[in-house]
Amino acid sequence: MQKRKSLLLILLWLTSGAIVAQRGQIVEPKDGTPLDAHREKRAMQSLLKIAEKEIVTAVEAMPADKFGFAPTDGEFKGVRTFGQMVKHLSATNHILAAAALGEEPPSDAGDEVGPETVRTKPEILDYLRGSFVHLSKAIEAIGATNAPVNASPISPLKKGDVTRSALVVESLIHAYDHYGQIVEYLRMNGVVPPGSRP
Repeated sequence: MQKRKSLLLILLWLTSGAIVAQRGQIVEPKDGTPLDAHREKRAMQSLLKIAEKEIVTAVEAMPADKFGFAPTDGEFKGVRTFGQMVKHLSATNHILAAAALGEEPPSDAGDEVGPETVRTKPEILDYLRGSFVHLSKAIEAIGATNAPVNASPISPLKKGDVTRSALVVESLIHAYDHYGQIVEYLRMNGVVPPGSRP
């Protein structure tokens, strides 16, 4: 729990504008990218790795025959199944990463639901892992001045306000929102989430 609180505080700090490109700052000699952008990329890659590890190991922990599970006891009418939720998380990662890289949204993301052809546990895990690779590429483009950034229709950030960093942070916040749901689905099925094991 403390790790998640720290991660959220770091994410809020990054989006607050504490790390911004400024004129006249020291430039990294290798590629001309401002030094602050290099620091920001390292920090964001670290946060991405933490999120990926927690989320992927939690998804791996769910038995394959429970990927069709959706809660029914309580106010859960119309909620996604476990597998659908993971595909949604992955599709959103791909859509926001594409916007951060100036790419068109992936055609198979299907309005945040993911490809219809991705159905089994191994296929869903591959799609999830691929979405984190896509986000990593978006992070590596932070500070690049020769690549556009697109606004995304699924983001509240408008064209004049959108940045690569903000889109990546939005994706991580969204992923952690679903991580909380993944944990609940695991516990409802008698599985202790890997992040909660001794």
